[in-house]
Amino acid sequence: MVTVTVGMDIGTTNSKVGVFAEDGRQLAVVSRPTETLFDERTGINYYDPERMWRSLYEALTEALAAVDGASVASIGIASMAESGLVVERSTGVPRSPFLPWFDTCSEPQAALIKRESDPFERFRRSGLHGSFKLGLAKLLWIKEHAPEAFEGGDPAWLSASSWIAYRLSGRMAFDDSLAARTYAYRIDRREWDVEFVRHFGLPGTLFPEAVAGGQPIGVVLPELRANGLTERTQVAIAGHDHVAAALAVGAVRPGTVYDSMGTAETLVGTLDERELTRDDFEAGLSFGVHIAKGRYFWMGGQSSSGGSVEWLRSLLGDPQLSYERILALCAEAPEGPTGALYFPYLAGSGAPKPDSRARAAFVGLAKSHGKPELLKAALEGTAYQLEMMKRSAERLTGDRIDRLVVVGGGTRNPLWLSVKADITGCSLSLPGIPEATLLGAALASGIGAGLYGGAEEAVDAARRGLAADGVAARDIAPDPARAARYRALYERGYEPLQAPLRAFFAEAAQI
Repeated sequence: MVTVTVGMDIGTTNSKVGVFAEDGRQLAVVSRPTETLFDERTGINYYDPERMWRSLYEALTEALAAVDGASVASIGIASMAESGLVVERSTGVPRSPFLPWFDTCSEPQAALIKRESDPFERFRRSGLHGSFKLGLAKLLWIKEHAPEAFEGGDPAWLSASSWIAYRLSGRMAFDDSLAARTYAYRIDRREWDVEFVRHFGLPGTLFPEAVAGGQPIGVVLPELRANGLTERTQVAIAGHDHVAAALAVGAVRPGTVYDSMGTAETLVGTLDERELTRDDFEAGLSFGVHIAKGRYFWMGGQSSSGGSVEWLRSLLGDPQLSYERILALCAEAPEGPTGALYFPYLAGSGAPKPDSRARAAFVGLAKSHGKPELLKAALEGTAYQLEMMKRSAERLTGDRIDRLVVVGGGTRNPLWLSVKADITGCSLSLPGIPEATLLGAALASGIGAGLYGGAEEAVDAARRGLAADGVAARDIAPDPARAARYRALYERGYEPLQAPLRAFFAEAAQI
């Protein structure tokens, strides 16, 4: 009987379940859409918690059925970071809407938190800059618009990972990386900031125990034991999806930086644990507890990277353009810069200048620009934003970043990869891992279950598995001539236009 680990990735667009051998070889993957619903009465987006559970459990059953004779040692669950809901602790019954990270309903509550706290002190404790996305802002929205969620019983706030882990094991918990995304967790002490939570009229017992990423929180419930799930199958929360992926790609020590290209895009690096400083705060990046013991991660994200392509898919075609047509149009774009600047702020801007009021913009469009140029300009804009994050990280760490490990759905677009290499001046390394978050989640749970001695050993095992499957990394180098032209456009256009555009967005928000 073969021993396997399972990874789950609860994503914004799709949720997936993967089964992996101990050496990291991918044995089966099943994907399901993450269904976002809309409440016309309140004007919010939300998830149905029961549908999410049923969808993932069915995907788990299907994935395990594809692997004969498997014995599941562990299940690791990673997810989008800030999404969550209030449940009744004693029964697990949902008591509030299941709010996704991207819904902006909690902007007024985020502003309230900012007024009633010191942003740098909050950053020093949590590693984060205030945002409508964070769990505490979502909770205050629920307190105002659905107060019944806190009436009676013993309410608990669960992340998406926590919710699925509870349904599998019967135990409620967080891991450090997702706990921090509530803005109510102290990464410097590894404890909930109970006094801060109570300041806003919320119960001090609202949050379940937080444990290290990958640490087992229990075993699979008896009624779910089938298809390789046994009384010995450990359940673990692998944490923030991008942190889990860092484990799969080997970004577990300082010096390795990776870029995850999906609906949202995130640049992730590693540093040794230390007290966060004013310079860290000014860098505009976020920080948190890494799965690798004794280390923090730093992270910069843009929420509308692949999302900008999805937006243009609908605008430029009726019905929306297929992905095959998108790739064909990209191939028609002329070589080199389009000359147009796209600012990818469809849902506000992230690092290194977080601003929920920022909006997307095209600057420099001409009659000669058609669909290929618009699509390429969007790809260029997301790469310019990545370059801005990269430069901020370089100033912070004092180390030049000249190589990026790149994973995610965006790697299937060759033009995007070429543009990204040229604009950042980095060599891009594609490790050939088809599902980095799934693999990272499985490895994290394997560490907790004792299959691996630590993060480095898990990374080595995954590399051996890729080699055994004949998967080789490939590199994409920047073109020096194009890189020079892009650098000029960035330094003379994209970066200098940040200030006047943001000033305009701020004024427009008041009209």
